Amino acid sequence: MIPRYTREEIGGVWTQQRRMEAWLEVELAATDAWAEEGVVPKEAAHACRERASFTVEAVEKRERTTGHDVAAFVDVVADSIGEEGRWLHYGLTSSDVLDTALALQMREAGEILTTAARGYRDALVVRAREHERTLCVGRTHGVHAEPTTFGLRLAGFAFESDRNLDRVENAFEQISVGKLSGAVGSYASVPPAVEARVMERLGLEREDVATQVVPRDRHAVVMARIAIAGGGLERFATEVRNLQRTEVREVEEPFEAGQKGSSAMPHKRNPILAERVTGLARVLRGYAQSSLENIALWHERDISHSAAERIALPDATIAFDYMLALCTRLAEGMTVRTEQMQRNLELTYGALFSQRALTALVESGMSRDDAYRLVQESAQRAWDEGVEFRELIGATAPDLDLDAVFDYHAYLEHVPEVMARLESLE
Repeated sequence: MIPRYTREEIGGVWTQQRRMEAWLEVELAATDAWAEEGVVPKEAAHACRERASFTVEAVEKRERTTGHDVAAFVDVVADSIGEEGRWLHYGLTSSDVLDTALALQMREAGEILTTAARGYRDALVVRAREHERTLCVGRTHGVHAEPTTFGLRLAGFAFESDRNLDRVENAFEQISVGKLSGAVGSYASVPPAVEARVMERLGLEREDVATQVVPRDRHAVVMARIAIAGGGLERFATEVRNLQRTEVREVEEPFEAGQKGSSAMPHKRNPILAERVTGLARVLRGYAQSSLENIALWHERDISHSAAERIALPDATIAFDYMLALCTRLAEGMTVRTEQMQRNLELTYGALFSQRALTALVESGMSRDDAYRLVQESAQRAWDEGVEFRELIGATAPDLDLDAVFDYHAYLEHVPEVMARLESLE
């Protein structure tokens, strides 16, 4: 991922330095396990752990000769150890190291992402409670429907974010598996006991049946759920974008001192954070697709997944982390224009009370279809001609209790009950 969208902590998970450190963790854990099994001399295992070192530059230089990154790494580390270095990588195949080390990196990334996702959810909960009774117009098909509250709308986003948090957390749990079962997963060169010791030491689960690799359905689950969660962030970002339109102007992104919205038009305050989230959500969906295609490898393995993963896994986790930070910033810092929300409620001249008028007429004894046609005619006339719906419906149905029909508080009656459900997220 380019530096523009990379936050420092998660970027550190995917550096070449950290990648090779994870490789070394696996290699040394394996050497220790072999020593515990009585195969590798304990003094040799101790020497490996005490002396093993590498530099990324040295490994990359060696790779230009070997054409194989893990082989180059093993050569460099073994040289740093000395004679006892011959026991490094004993009985292992490259994927034993690569996939198990990748699980360590994915676990680290998962911890960062779940913390960020929890922060985003909590920010939504705070703002939802703040605006529990802030009336605003609900929109279906982009058209005014009935009043709702902005807090209720944010509560929906909060629960969605909580579902995505659970999905992502579970996905990273199921990918925290490794394998040390040899070239085709048969344990011919490394026994299950060594694998068990290594996994215990690294805090990973063992893959029940591996080929030469950990099956890629696990990685696809992570990527699919990141893409789904990215879609949830995009939904929130799209809401902000729509509400920031000049004609609506109910919500605005944070706009910092000294910030410029346009190089040409000084008046501009654009929803650039939300638009960035929308763009990156598309990237996540693309990476999810490549991960689904990585599932079907040839026989015990090929490396068609490798190049895609080296790009997709770091980029998707880094982008998702960045998107979570943007959406948390949006949730915490957005300006909510309650007065504009109230003004927008009046744009249809009260026509949004149409359902309440309809049900009142039905309750009075009128057939539903007759009541619907009467209300529809008055409501559309109000909207088209700029006449108050209350006046028009009052003239055609003089027996209606207009104060009861045209009551904004009716839309608030059950909101506290729904909002109380937020307690389950704490």
